[in-house]
Amino acid sequence: MMILFPANGRLLKMESLVESTQSMIRILGLSATLPNYLDVATFLHVNPCIGLFYFDGRFRPVPLGQTFIGIKTTNKVQQLNHMDEVCYENVLKQIMAGHQVMVFVHARNATVRTAMGLREKAKNNGHICHFLPSQGSDYGQAEKQVQRSRNKQLRELFPDGFSIHHAGMLRQDRNLVENLFSNGHIKVLVCTATLAWGVNLPAHAVVIKGTQIYAAKRGSFVDLGILDVMQIFGRAGRPQFDKFGEGVIITTHDKLSHYLTLLTQRNPIESQFLESLADNLNAEIALGTVTNVEEAVKWISYTYLYVRMRANPLVYGISHKAYQMDPGLEKHREQLVTEVGRKLDKARMIRFEERTGFFSSTDLGRTASHYYIKYNTIETFNELFDAHKTEGDILAIVSKAEEFEQIKVREEEIEELDTLLNDFCELPAPGGVENNYGKINILLQTYISRGEMDSFSLISDSAYVAQNAARIVRALFEIALRKRWPAMTYRLLNLSKVIDKRLWGWVSPLRQFSVLPPSVLTKLEEKNLTVDKMKDMRKDEIGHMLHHVKIGLKVKQCVHQIPSIAMEATIQPITRTVLRVRLNIAPDFMWNDQVHGTVGEPWWIWVEDPTNDHIYHSEYFIIQKKQVITKEPQILVFTIPIFEPLPSQYYIRAVSDRWLGAEAVCIINFQHLILPERHPPHTELLDLQPLPITALGHREYEVLYKFTHFNPIQTQIFHTVYHTDCNVLLGAPTGSGKTVAAELAIFRVFNKYPTSKAVYIAPLKALVRERIEDWKVRIEEKLGKKVVELTGDVTPDMRAIAQADLIVTTPEKWDGVSRSWQNRSYVQKVSILIIDEIHLLGDERGPVLEVIVSRTNFISSHTEKPVRVVGLSTALANARDLADWLNINQMGLFNFRPSVRPVPLEVHIQGFPGQHYCPRMASMNKPAFQAIRSHSPAKPVLIFVSSRRQTRLTALDLIAFLATEDDPKQWLKMDEREMNDIIVTVRDSNLKLTLAFGIGMHHAGLHERDRKTVEELFVNCKIQVLIATSTLAWGVNFPAHLVIVKGTEYYDGKTRRYMDYPITDVLQMMGRAGRPQFDDQGKAVILVHDIKKDFYKKFLYEPFPVESSLLEVLADHLNAEIAAGTITSKQDAMDYITWTYFFRRLIMNPTYYNLDDVSHDTMNKYLSGLVEKSLFDLECSYCIEIGEDNRSIEPLTYGRIASYYYLKHPTIGMFKDQLKPESNIEELLLILTNAEEYTDLPVRHNEDQMNSELAKHLPIEVSPHSFDSSHTKTHLLLQAHFSHAKLPCPDYATDTKTVLDQAIRICQAMLDVAAHHGWLVTALNITSLIQMVVQGRWIHDSSLLTLPYIEVHHLYLFRKWSQGKRKSTPGGYQGPIECLPELMTACEGKENVFASIVDSELQAAHISQAWNFLSRLPILNISLSIKGYWDDPVQPQNEVPVPSLTTDMRDDKKWIKLYADQEYVLQINLQRTQMGYQGKQDSKAAAPRFPKVKDEGWFLILGEIDKKELFALKRIGYVRTRNTVSVAFYTPETSGKYIYTLYLMSDSYLGMDQQYDIYLNIIPASSSAQVTAEVSDAMSHLALK
Repeated sequence: MMILFPANGRLLKMESLVESTQSMIRILGLSATLPNYLDVATFLHVNPCIGLFYFDGRFRPVPLGQTFIGIKTTNKVQQLNHMDEVCYENVLKQIMAGHQVMVFVHARNATVRTAMGLREKAKNNGHICHFLPSQGSDYGQAEKQVQRSRNKQLRELFPDGFSIHHAGMLRQDRNLVENLFSNGHIKVLVCTATLAWGVNLPAHAVVIKGTQIYAAKRGSFVDLGILDVMQIFGRAGRPQFDKFGEGVIITTHDKLSHYLTLLTQRNPIESQFLESLADNLNAEIALGTVTNVEEAVKWISYTYLYVRMRANPLVYGISHKAYQMDPGLEKHREQLVTEVGRKLDKARMIRFEERTGFFSSTDLGRTASHYYIKYNTIETFNELFDAHKTEGDILAIVSKAEEFEQIKVREEEIEELDTLLNDFCELPAPGGVENNYGKINILLQTYISRGEMDSFSLISDSAYVAQNAARIVRALFEIALRKRWPAMTYRLLNLSKVIDKRLWGWVSPLRQFSVLPPSVLTKLEEKNLTVDKMKDMRKDEIGHMLHHVKIGLKVKQCVHQIPSIAMEATIQPITRTVLRVRLNIAPDFMWNDQVHGTVGEPWWIWVEDPTNDHIYHSEYFIIQKKQVITKEPQILVFTIPIFEPLPSQYYIRAVSDRWLGAEAVCIINFQHLILPERHPPHTELLDLQPLPITALGHREYEVLYKFTHFNPIQTQIFHTVYHTDCNVLLGAPTGSGKTVAAELAIFRVFNKYPTSKAVYIAPLKALVRERIEDWKVRIEEKLGKKVVELTGDVTPDMRAIAQADLIVTTPEKWDGVSRSWQNRSYVQKVSILIIDEIHLLGDERGPVLEVIVSRTNFISSHTEKPVRVVGLSTALANARDLADWLNINQMGLFNFRPSVRPVPLEVHIQGFPGQHYCPRMASMNKPAFQAIRSHSPAKPVLIFVSSRRQTRLTALDLIAFLATEDDPKQWLKMDEREMNDIIVTVRDSNLKLTLAFGIGMHHAGLHERDRKTVEELFVNCKIQVLIATSTLAWGVNFPAHLVIVKGTEYYDGKTRRYMDYPITDVLQMMGRAGRPQFDDQGKAVILVHDIKKDFYKKFLYEPFPVESSLLEVLADHLNAEIAAGTITSKQDAMDYITWTYFFRRLIMNPTYYNLDDVSHDTMNKYLSGLVEKSLFDLECSYCIEIGEDNRSIEPLTYGRIASYYYLKHPTIGMFKDQLKPESNIEELLLILTNAEEYTDLPVRHNEDQMNSELAKHLPIEVSPHSFDSSHTKTHLLLQAHFSHAKLPCPDYATDTKTVLDQAIRICQAMLDVAAHHGWLVTALNITSLIQMVVQGRWIHDSSLLTLPYIEVHHLYLFRKWSQGKRKSTPGGYQGPIECLPELMTACEGKENVFASIVDSELQAAHISQAWNFLSRLPILNISLSIKGYWDDPVQPQNEVPVPSLTTDMRDDKKWIKLYADQEYVLQINLQRTQMGYQGKQDSKAAAPRFPKVKDEGWFLILGEIDKKELFALKRIGYVRTRNTVSVAFYTPETSGKYIYTLYLMSDSYLGMDQQYDIYLNIIPASSSAQVTAEVSDAMSHLALK
């Protein structure tokens, strides 16, 4: 839509804006009437029929009388006099009529001259009385305001009713004048044309005096533009007061007709875009919206320039003939673009490859665009700027920027500039006062020195210079930083702060505080008191030195508010050329919101090499307010290169972005650096004849493969893997068929050792799933071998594991299982251990792999049965170390180059600038789109991003780019109607949208079914693009032709910052590129933060060495071995470490692990130090006890519990400290969520707000200061799980899954701790907590709510129900129903009874699901008896039944006589009564709200209520039909009557628990009470569990 608008040089901004908003944004244009409004309408894409409104002069609210006066004389002086005369006459005429007048002149100094002249004439002619302001009531107030102004002329003119107005005046003076004029206190206002454009201030009459304007660019006078004339005339006539307005234009006679025709015929407005084409094109290239000539040509077609070039080609230098040949001006536009492209390329602002027409932006161009710096200025910089300029040189260079070209030296200013130069300029100002760049330099320095100026033109110029200089110096700083010049970078950062703060760098930094009086600051500088000195002084000492005692405190406070940090660096060599630096930054200042704001303090940091004068790494970071207050350190991790011979040192320099004098330096010293050993060479790939699959020699194996020949890698390793038993390490790039190698090794076990087991360990559950899905078919169904999955989600019973031939498991699960290998026979039956992705040793989960292998070697050395280890990994740098550790000889080591992929890979790495993660990711979307178009327009593409949010944002951006294409659905490779049918079944709303465009999304937050849908569509090439989170790289094997890794950082919730992916992850993602069956090459495009580009360049081509991360978790693993009994002394612990991979790497790369040298003594000291520290930690967590001799180690119950449940030792220590004999559910929930296991739960950006919102809707309050803590978030998620609360975002659902995954294990351990102490109340409450976790309801809710779809508002249905309405079976349940057992009794196994209760509220499908749940609930009948010995002369008995519920307390029959202080056995017979449940029974509990499959089980707890004491706890598995359990207990020592209670608690359901009282009458022991052999037999196999 458009209403017409004015134009001059500013139109250009308009054009670049409009062309860059060519998406769905509504544009509304307003303007004065213009002649060629149709052109502008075309440019704005206005529909001329509906959106165009054109009102010409007849619609003026106040009609305008126009007068044209021409002066005939040619003599310049006479001309001026005549003009003044005519001007005065016109003004006087209007004043006499009682109107106000505005006189427009065209230079700032002319305003004063004209005003003075008019006043002079009025006085001389005696007309001054007409001009005097009317003495109204508010006149006095106005007079006071004017007298306060600093402007001399303003004060002088006002009493006579005159005033002036121009841009050189101060803002407050201009506002004052505008107010006075609109209130009528000023009769005549002399002003420049800026007033007409900028301020809506009408007057009855307007006079334009002269039409010549001095154009600084041309250095001569030019005519006033018609647009200005129209705008000025537009100010004549005040709509609310006047019937008409008057406009007078006074010009020379020769120009008269020119203005007459202009105003009557109206010339079209032309585009000014060509002047700044270079800057605008550069901005588009830097943004990524224009990437080649073709796009630039298209981009020009959106500009007004293009509209006018076609309408009026001659003005733009296009001949008539050329226009006829090329009516769309394609050629001409291309020529424009190419010229500008060459220009920008020459200035190094872009790279322009003329052959292909591609543009790519450079750091320089991006900096220029970001800081709005013109092309000519960049040219100047390229010419003058180098690494060794002083501050003076820099100011001189800045002064020459094109941004300042309209600043001219005026005659009348020279004298004052000279004074300023002498008084305020601390640095030389080349060019002096006569040149404009000299003037700019002087003004800038005066501004910094806070010097005072008199002349107003200088004041306004100075403000302009300061504003622009700040921006330009910032840009220069970025340029120097990108060029990696340390000294220059430092100088420029300081200079930009000098301009911002208006303080020279050498004054006291305390001048940045406005609270300190100037006299004090001067004294500080005289006494040379530096900030560091004052930090160590007391406040009174400072006060005395300044002779001003009271001020001491204030100064001291300010000193401590200057931001300062303490840095500590530790270095770890990764290879001989790359160092990893961990920088610990601790804030060391007091936060004050008035001074520092409320967010954080930004810093720059860089690593410089003083000898080579080079920056190796730089980054920008912010110290948050919270970190300063809590003194919490921040850790930065980055890599830098090193060169041999080693330099003496590098500096790490941190400089505040805002504060002068706030910086820190830390030295990295290379004296004690020991570089790691050089890596041995790779295995060469031999040129062998590919082996046919018949080499397997077994027909049934051959049919499992779809191919006929093994690939070169498989051929080369075939013999070793299939025909020998030696350990193998295979390092080969992703996609080279390593799984087949694993299968060969498994087949060998099937052939040679059919009774033993094979274990395959994969690092992720997803990988285990994938292998299981494949092998269940190929190995179980086709070969008849049992394959069993063993993960945290799936735990089969012992029988299944005992029968399995192949166990597929995750490292953690296998570690947990093999910890107690002595009493698990199946662990000892394992004859081969295959570890996939063994290079993940270096990952945070790596230690588990280390422990498994070390333990396997340990077990086989004990059982003397060798276990073959096969390791599979990507190409490794230090394969030899791994091989030595795995006992692999030269024959079993295959470590191929990364380049020997079956499909060759072409990699492109692009760097992207920007400190902030989100905008940087956004700037990668266009390049990603380009990459798809150029590398893989029709083949499948995988895009990896770091978070679920990024999958969504990336997909939406790609759709926006598709929308501008001819065929927006080009990535959808199937019929749209078919796709719509699929979309209907999808749950996720964003996915519905993206699938329609052929883009899939894949992440853990999606519903299982949605994920499967997306996978199938992508694998079958129905959609071309899949955007996935990084987990997909490991988890699922579907390759693509092109892989784009969009960003290599992820947000780590634990440390709350962005961390780099491990290099192995990036390699794994790249490995997905290239599909062996379809492509002859794969492509990978990696988009990284520009500062990391060099690092990735290096390591994507040479493999990355794997280091151990065992140290962080050594204590937990030692504890496991101590609990298992393999480590019994400190010496054992030392020996155990020598079995690990960590030990191998320690010798090879000592500095990495902080070891100074590798002599025998140092090593011993280092290792025993490690052992001591770990054992000390374990002792603090009550896990172990160190013997009197300070050598032997005893495991304690706590340690055993931690090891059995795979808990971290601090968790178990926390249980010991926090569990109480009577902890309630609320306390237990807090203890559960404080477990160390939950520290890793991510708290992402802004989730602290979400947490505080969520907390408002939950019953239990949490600490309000900890909303950003993982433990608090865990607490809230569990509460939400129990309350069925609505979660704020889909991430929370997946986080809840993570929380629930661990919860049962932690609760079971808590239960063992409570049982160990004999705390009955706590133990019962923990079982309730477990039930709550599984069913997702509060314990105090009605147990009926655990039925699916039954909510609180349905409960009345059950309450109002009673048997009365029906013919009741006698003895049937009467009602009302309050809990599950009552409901089950009422239904009597009939679904129709249940349906009749709820059918008024639920749908049929929901009823059947609820019934399905109900009918699976277990009801157990129990009978008890006690075994033991009774010395009864009549008949010696061995077993006494426990009578079931009897009524009378006095009834002696129910009191069972037992002897004091004896051991007896309580035997419990459990029998399951099944309700009306048809179908096959399975042991799985019905738990719709629990993420994993869970086996139904029970806890038996024997205790005494009076003493609140627990005697025995026993866990029972699933009761299929019947089960007998024995629990041993001791009778009390004193005789008397006791009531024991047996609790049968479910571990899966709420409301299904039972309890039985056992009445015991204890009598003194008889002399012959010897325990019979029979009983002691019964005892022996009942070790109390």
